[in-house]
Amino acid sequence: MEVSVIGSSQAKLGASDLASREVGLCNLKNFRVVNDRVSFGQNNRWKKAGISFTLRAHRTEPVREENKRSGPGTSSKTVDGVRLFVGLPLDAVSYDCNSINHARAIAAGLKALKLLGVEGVELPIWWGIVEKETMGEYDWSGYLAIAEMVQKVGLNLHVSLCFHGSKKPNIPLPKWVSQIGESQPNIFFTDKSGQHYKECLSLAVDNLPVLDGKTPVQVYQAFCESFKSSFSPFLGSTITSISMGLGPDGELRYPSHHQVPSKTQGAGEFQCYDQNMLSLLKQHAEASGNPLWGLGGPHDAPTYDQSPYSTGFFNDGASWESSYGVFFLSWYSNQLIAHGDCLLSMASSTFGDSGVTIYGKIPLMHSWYGTRSHPSELTAGLYNTANKDGYEPVAQMFAKNSCKMILPGMDLSDAKQPKENHSSPELLLSQIMTACRKHEVKVSGQNSSVSGVPGGFEQIKKNLSGDEVLDLFTYQRMGASFFSPEHFPLFTEFVRSLKQPELHSDDLPTEEEEGAESTVLSHESSVSMQTA
Repeated sequence: MEVSVIGSSQAKLGASDLASREVGLCNLKNFRVVNDRVSFGQNNRWKKAGISFTLRAHRTEPVREENKRSGPGTSSKTVDGVRLFVGLPLDAVSYDCNSINHARAIAAGLKALKLLGVEGVELPIWWGIVEKETMGEYDWSGYLAIAEMVQKVGLNLHVSLCFHGSKKPNIPLPKWVSQIGESQPNIFFTDKSGQHYKECLSLAVDNLPVLDGKTPVQVYQAFCESFKSSFSPFLGSTITSISMGLGPDGELRYPSHHQVPSKTQGAGEFQCYDQNMLSLLKQHAEASGNPLWGLGGPHDAPTYDQSPYSTGFFNDGASWESSYGVFFLSWYSNQLIAHGDCLLSMASSTFGDSGVTIYGKIPLMHSWYGTRSHPSELTAGLYNTANKDGYEPVAQMFAKNSCKMILPGMDLSDAKQPKENHSSPELLLSQIMTACRKHEVKVSGQNSSVSGVPGGFEQIKKNLSGDEVLDLFTYQRMGASFFSPEHFPLFTEFVRSLKQPELHSDDLPTEEEEGAESTVLSHESSVSMQTA
């Protein structure tokens, strides 16, 4: 595959960057950027494995040291003040060798995004890669190389600290943590049947010394402090914001739907059966004067993929509305909010003097939103029903810690949802943003999938327009699908449609810069980027 960038100087990659394993963008058809216009051309190689990718930018410039950040007077695209970012591949850094997994392809992609006027990119940083072998031993090299690439191209960087594992791509928790879990499985969330969720630690062990004498919060804090020290040259300049991982997929929730193909099917299952969660429940029940309520979770709740009404718990007037239901659901959600408060407070105190904004992500559990009991939200730990606003206390917790909220699903519309599960992403988004507006919490939106939701771009623009609570949108995520000929022209049109501030004179290219050229080559037989 040939990747050619013409009219823009090549970002100066370190020797370790270029020596790292480079894979191309499979299915990336030939497209070019001419005077900030991106279009796909014809090429007979489309039908073959080798693919040509050309960027032409007659009016762009090499990145100058004094112009590394997008800000007032630059070419960043906005809708009513909403800034635009794009997520980098989940496996941008290789799990196997901690080097850039797609160095040349990412470099070309960064240039394309800069030419389009995108303000920055989001980089997932995985606990299981950085602190893989031994507690307290960190290897940031691959991520530092990407930060340098982003800085030299002139984009901003949002970093997501991922304290969870992933199955696609396969990035588990640190090996030393998994080894502890083999002998102490109750450090993981557990469901009613005794199955353990091993892609993040149970919130019940946050402050228990279960990791070789240290608590998970202590380990997370040491990780954050090492990150702060290692990335100090970038913090507050290139790195403008940091997300704190709060649970499965980084979201503030229980892994209630992990055995369901998607979070829009089934009621989900309560995750309160590890020994530490049961101990907390028992203490709370005894303190409330109802010790029998602390013996376990709801006996009449459905399993992961069952309809909410296949058992009694979520039926109208049933257990969820009883005194026991209010007791259990309040305890279950309060444990989750306390967990989020603990981690966001720690992140805010750690990075408070770094000039960065702290974010946390919550899920959009929109399935069954049209019912009175909202079962998908309840099993995930969000006590939101027809009788109770579950997002007020969440927004209050974010406000208390001066953090911003990441909210996915900005591309989803009610009309495109299956009617049988009473889904309503639009109404749920509106409810959450109303709570954020009330408590003055700013929101960063995300789309649900790069694979393309019908009408997704129009829905995103609808959500971005005219709501002062939204100040940033991150499009997820760069990869083979993102740069495909079916998708990238649509994304280009989306970016073009956003309002563009006038260019400052310092951003205009000189005659010498207009003629600059560089070429980056990658392997003919390429492996696709991992998409979310």
